[in-house]
Amino acid sequence: MDNLNESPIKKSSAKEVFLHLLAIFTLYGSATSFLVLLFQYINFLVPDVLSYEVGYARPFLGPLRFGLSTLIVVYPVFIAVSWFLNKSYFQNAANRELRLRKWLIYFTLFVAAIVMIGDLVTTVNTFLSGGLTSRFILKALSVLLVAGLIFGYYLYDVRRIQPSKKVRRFVYIISGVIAATIIGGFFLVGSPKEERLFQFDQQRVSDLQNIQSQIINYWQRKVRLPETLNNLKDDIAGFQIPVDPQTGASYEYSVNGPESFELCATFNRPSPTQVKSPSIPMELGQNWDYKEGRICFERIIDKDLYPPFEKK
Repeated sequence: MDNLNESPIKKSSAKEVFLHLLAIFTLYGSATSFLVLLFQYINFLVPDVLSYEVGYARPFLGPLRFGLSTLIVVYPVFIAVSWFLNKSYFQNAANRELRLRKWLIYFTLFVAAIVMIGDLVTTVNTFLSGGLTSRFILKALSVLLVAGLIFGYYLYDVRRIQPSKKVRRFVYIISGVIAATIIGGFFLVGSPKEERLFQFDQQRVSDLQNIQSQIINYWQRKVRLPETLNNLKDDIAGFQIPVDPQTGASYEYSVNGPESFELCATFNRPSPTQVKSPSIPMELGQNWDYKEGRICFERIIDKDLYPPFEKK
């Protein structure tokens, strides 16, 4: 008879399943995007001279923008859902004993533990292979710190019986750190207006590289430089002369000699760093550095690197 009077174990409603799954999903998303931001800060502050990206214009901005966008959207959702769940725990302590909640917490503990173990194994392996740099150490510590905080918080949370207001101070500190990280990211990314101007300049460089490649190909086929850029039009290959993406004006081209020519464009801002092109051989000693305003790039075709095509 006593067993009949015992209250049955409360089952999770659809609403509770939704909220708990959303909380875990946004937790993982927030942690991942925060690590992405930390990694890009490290890439910016501690560049690796052996990295292929060194010399390219702001290679860290793409991942940095992604991390900022994700964190700005996902973390507030995580905080809101967590606040709503904690409120329900204060109102009814039995909600803390939901099987779904404990399963998700222990799964999170498992993931955090695996991440920390994998991070330590990778660090030791990198040390033994001689690749332990300050850049790698900072990234490994970042992963260990984030996974360790998540593991410690949820281990404490699953053990306590009653909701605790002390957790609020921890949340405030973490939120402050994340807010500072986001603000710092905006300083690196710059304003949307400046980024738009930068993209226009990068497109100009890409257009000039493409035109240069076509001019060299023209010279190899005909052993002379085109008189104007219109000579490069090829309806069969589908090549059309690009124009300035911002103003729609034509790029400037002039012939300085039998194998010498010049390409000019007007740029919005100075180049942030040396701009290289994977499609243009760097043996030429050429680069695409530019300053603000009208800039010309003088090129001399090296016959040894670009010999004329043999005519059949």
